Amino acid sequence: MSNQTSISPDNKNWSPSSWRDKTALQVPNYPDIAALKKAEARLAKFPPLVFAGEARDLKSDLADVALGRAFLLQGGDCAESFAEHGADHIRDFFQVFLQMAVVMTHGASKPVVKVGRVAGQFAKPRSADMETVDGVELPSYRGDIINGIEFNSEQRVPDPQRMVMAYRQSAATLNLLRAFASGGFADLTRVHEWTTSFMKGAKGSPRYEETANKIEDAIAFMRAMGINSENTPTLGTTNFYTSHEALLLGYEEALTRRDSITDDWYATSGHMIWIGDRTRQPDGAHVEYFSGINNPIGLKCGPTLERDDLLTLMDKLNPNDEPGRLTLIARFGADKVQDHLPRLIETVKEAGRTVVWCCDPMHGNTIKASSGYKTRPFDKVLGEVKAFFDVHRQMGTYAGGVHFEMTGDDVTECVGGSSAVTEASLSDRYHTHCDPRLNASQALELAFLVAEEMRPNKS
Repeated sequence: MSNQTSISPDNKNWSPSSWRDKTALQVPNYPDIAALKKAEARLAKFPPLVFAGEARDLKSDLADVALGRAFLLQGGDCAESFAEHGADHIRDFFQVFLQMAVVMTHGASKPVVKVGRVAGQFAKPRSADMETVDGVELPSYRGDIINGIEFNSEQRVPDPQRMVMAYRQSAATLNLLRAFASGGFADLTRVHEWTTSFMKGAKGSPRYEETANKIEDAIAFMRAMGINSENTPTLGTTNFYTSHEALLLGYEEALTRRDSITDDWYATSGHMIWIGDRTRQPDGAHVEYFSGINNPIGLKCGPTLERDDLLTLMDKLNPNDEPGRLTLIARFGADKVQDHLPRLIETVKEAGRTVVWCCDPMHGNTIKASSGYKTRPFDKVLGEVKAFFDVHRQMGTYAGGVHFEMTGDDVTECVGGSSAVTEASLSDRYHTHCDPRLNASQALELAFLVAEEMRPNKS
């Protein structure tokens, strides 16, 4: 593990609550302040969801990504919901995630750092505080941790008790994911069993079968040499980390704890948390909070991010230029990558900073179909990934990761891909609580593209 240093905020008076002295965008207006304080106080007494040592392990793994020795795969639900929570839902997501990771590892001969958008990805930023349906205006849905998706006045009132419900769901999800990662489910010898039932009929399945067969041949050779999951634990287990956008700062503050070993502050709501494109103001509350925690963190970088703001944000969020501390998650849209990514890369290069460069090909490619459903054309998602890798090759920098919104369920939310989802079929299984997600076959198809782009001889 690499040596790591503590974050030293410019403001020596930093505390988990110092964000409250700054302007906080995208924070809900709770009508019952007494109930809010009670819920936050209750959360502050709950056990941490993740531990500081685990966050340090992830930061070490991400340092390898920043230095070009590994690759980051980050993905999961757009917004977790209370309604979709269940063991099968978590299992199917984890299976597809393992498939994606093994395809990338096999294709690029590099370890893949696995980080799920899970066990905390509940809150969502909105472009407007209110929404109107059939002449009725109500507060916008901001995720199950804040209010309900049902369009009525009772459900749309921000309810602080939902934070407690989100914590409990996150704890249950983490418990199952830890069991899957370490209890034999992730054993590479079971690589064929990871194919979910609906994936078996998908067009991308034969490519996966071919990769799985090659892996099994390699495992058979190692077994003949006396190497197996019993004497080599890395074959039978995997490291799996959690992440989410830390939008709801009261929730984050309540779960911020001092590490008993280092005495540093850590967000214990997830191993990695990130700042969204709408809340990355250098003098804002979110940046203030992130400047004092020692977790690995992400920063969404959209088309409006200017050079000077990026320099300021790097100074505030990673003053010691610690490898693995800061991941820049680019999200422009397939047609805008060449217009914006090069100038950000130049800014980082000229400043001599070490970051993980990650591509989010989802958020810049959202459109509204003629049927009224939000969707994402799969060819646009592929196009942004390709453009991301192309720019990094042109500029001699390392394209270190991808960030997807995806599910293991057989949904019809993004059009195109091998599953042949059309605008007409969007209504068949459109289950997302917020933005459209890739289904399992689309996610796996994208993994093969990424593996091809990662090949050392790719030109």
